[in-house]
Amino acid sequence: MFRLACVCILTALTSMSPLLAQGNKDKKPASDIGWQATGKSGAVSGGGSEAVAAGLTILQQGGNAADGAVATILALTVTDSERVCFGGEVPIMVYDAKRNVVEVICGLGTAPRLATREHFEKKRGGIPAKGFESAAVPGLLDGCVTALDRCGTITFAEAAAPTLAILDRHEKPWHADLASTLRRLSDAEKQAGGERKRGLRHVADCFYRGPIAKELSAWSEANGGLLRYTDLATHVTRVEDPLSVDYRGYTVYKTGAWNQGPYLLQTLRLLETFDLKKMGHNQPDTIHVMAEAMKLALADRDAYYADPLFVDVPTDALLSKKYAELRRPLIDMKKASLVRQPGDPRNMRAILDKPPLEVGDGGPGKDTTTCVVADKWGNVVAATPSGFHGVIAGKTGVQLGTRLQSFNTWKGHPNCIEPGKRPRITLTPGIILKEGKPLLAISVAGGDLQDQTALQVIVNCIDHGMTPAEAVTAVRFATKHHLGSFRQAPPELGSLLLYPETAKATISDLAARGHKITMSQKHLAEPSVIVIDQKTGVLNAAGDPRAKRHSAAY
Repeated sequence: MFRLACVCILTALTSMSPLLAQGNKDKKPASDIGWQATGKSGAVSGGGSEAVAAGLTILQQGGNAADGAVATILALTVTDSERVCFGGEVPIMVYDAKRNVVEVICGLGTAPRLATREHFEKKRGGIPAKGFESAAVPGLLDGCVTALDRCGTITFAEAAAPTLAILDRHEKPWHADLASTLRRLSDAEKQAGGERKRGLRHVADCFYRGPIAKELSAWSEANGGLLRYTDLATHVTRVEDPLSVDYRGYTVYKTGAWNQGPYLLQTLRLLETFDLKKMGHNQPDTIHVMAEAMKLALADRDAYYADPLFVDVPTDALLSKKYAELRRPLIDMKKASLVRQPGDPRNMRAILDKPPLEVGDGGPGKDTTTCVVADKWGNVVAATPSGFHGVIAGKTGVQLGTRLQSFNTWKGHPNCIEPGKRPRITLTPGIILKEGKPLLAISVAGGDLQDQTALQVIVNCIDHGMTPAEAVTAVRFATKHHLGSFRQAPPELGSLLLYPETAKATISDLAARGHKITMSQKHLAEPSVIVIDQKTGVLNAAGDPRAKRHSAAY
């Protein structure tokens, strides 16, 4: 198991409440945080080391997993500001130990009322990859407030204190402005007179319906953006049941079809009849069958997935064993597929007649960051904060993301942009239960590669018996045999990306099957994971060090 067990904490922060400021003597600085850690009382794995330290600080001072996750997410908007912004989004998956349930907090905003298909059809290239016109309603803050309200124990001010300590160093021009905004939110919370839940509502009201909302709206209108006060004032964070499938005795949970996550569940359905353990880790047959299964599930993602509040997504059929049995024979173990083949779940047919095969101009792949947290009471959180590096809205210090580019403008397509609709995003946290109790939480950064990597980490743990450290550092593979999620980049049919460390014999075998192989000089996505030993209660956290992931535990 793990050799590295570290207790890593922020130094004492004068701006923190007495609850969080106590007991910081003899704590290691955030710079000492490594990529793996083991403990029994709490663990955090994610992006920037100071953000991971912020989450662990909250856990050590009595907060639970939801409290630690929110502190981590808020700090990530600073430490990982090229990947996630305060005006971005964060899907949050929570296992609540008291209620023994898994829930999804959809910290994702919608398209503003002015963001119509007609508006973007007039623009050359459609929805821009950059700029304020691509901003959705910010969902991250209300997602965090909702997590604290439903599952947490601390105030917003306490959760934000580690972030303020970072911002107060004024390392970037916008830090002072965002710090001022956080303090305004904390001041609004104080007006509740110490009633925690009411105070959290005041925080949300200040940002979405109060003075900050008016400032964001005025800035957007003055600068040609589409976001308006009414969009912010009517924002709602939905709390939803997750989707799930059973895989080899484990229950794997993902979000709804407003997210790409369900295609991982479809892929597991396709793979469950193959003995991946017997095939061997990263052997030619194993890589081939996993890649081919992902191609089929990704084709369905591109054809059907969208906000189910606006379109009828045939989710039950897509995840059914019957549909998987129809699709599985399309996998040819001797030959790589060079065509996109969405199925027809509504009519239970293996291949859809006349599938939608539109493509867009594409754009640069966008990244995000990671956050997984577990506490000593058995609560677990997996979250994937994002928003890209957007445009800073005036003196608020709030960066607005560019998430609208995850829509398309194809009339009749499920994911066509509409006012009030959630874009189909790539952010895809997951939680796995064994016999009704949490075993694994995972978050992956990397756009369309997120669930490709998540699938491999899960298979590494379940089928190949790897430790978390082994699972996140093992040689990976990927395909671009799908529509890109950012301005709909055309698919690279038959593509297979491999690490240079892949065995030469394996590369030759896969090439002989028709895979169009490219050797990736970069890591493929950025996983963070926590695995819970159900017998001992030990929390094993790990994040891929090649991807600069960090982990801490105590």
